[in-house]
Amino acid sequence: MPTMIEPKLIAGNANPPLAKSIARRMSMHRGMEVGLCDTRVERFNDGEIFVEVYENVRGEDMFIVQPTSNPANDNLMELLIIADALRRSSAARITAVIPYFGYARQDRRSKARTPITAKLVSNMIVEAGIERVLTLDLHATQIQGFFDIPVDNLYASPIYALDAMHNFKGKMDDVMVVSPDVGGVARARDLAQRIGAPLSIVDKRRGKPGEVAEMTVIGDVKDKVCVIVDDIVDTAGTLCKAAEVLMENGAKEVHSYITHGVLSGPAVERVSKSVMKSLVITDTIAATDAVKACRNIRIVPTAPMFAQAILNTWNGTSVSSLFDHKTLGPIYEGLYAAE
Repeated sequence: MPTMIEPKLIAGNANPPLAKSIARRMSMHRGMEVGLCDTRVERFNDGEIFVEVYENVRGEDMFIVQPTSNPANDNLMELLIIADALRRSSAARITAVIPYFGYARQDRRSKARTPITAKLVSNMIVEAGIERVLTLDLHATQIQGFFDIPVDNLYASPIYALDAMHNFKGKMDDVMVVSPDVGGVARARDLAQRIGAPLSIVDKRRGKPGEVAEMTVIGDVKDKVCVIVDDIVDTAGTLCKAAEVLMENGAKEVHSYITHGVLSGPAVERVSKSVMKSLVITDTIAATDAVKACRNIRIVPTAPMFAQAILNTWNGTSVSSLFDHKTLGPIYEGLYAAE
């Protein structure tokens, strides 16, 4: 009788805590230990990346957990080199679990003579021997079409719906979901529909990249608990300005749900001094000490969802079932009591 192939996890250096959390969660679901493969991922003196896998992976179903966050180039190369090592070691299938997909903001030619780097990165991933990608909240959903392999794009909004219903219990009638720009309306509307809240938009006009010239609130936010929804917070300048504009327009308080906390440069200081009562991010990007210490930044885990998605991919069951917050409720039991 053939032996059942178990899923195997392998991690780069981008976010080891998340990889370990996913392994622990999978162990709970499987009723048996699922550990990370014993691997060496290091750099030579000249910066070259070297990978050595100490376990036999022949015929195994491998999952590489590696967000391509800062430093994006190093983490991307680690992902590609790990994939190449697994392919040359005769792994049966290689799935890249990329919680944060770097270069996703370069998804189109915004000006003449500029690259579409997201497409270039997708080509590199496929050429490295990766056969499936599992990610969370792609900056632009059309990036899935850049790949010639299956891409499962999970969403943070079901987790945020659970979090909002738990933390705003008793004042849900006052909650208003806000999109920080017109381009993010679909993402904000998704959360608004899940929690039964109205939707507002902050229309911004940029003077030049990285600088917001003018902001206008579309919708009545007076006496509302405003919840800003977006996929990436980088330097947090636009986010903090949007929060100020909402308060100036009569909002009672402002919170934010942002999937990927890039939080570069002065971002943490800006958030700590802003009028926002809370900024909720996920752990797709490893948090720095400054982020962990910030009084109004809260991190929600993605390991329960990723662990279930990996198991569903491994055993051939639906991944789209995780798009529903009612399905995620039992997975996050303990973090959020049943609503």
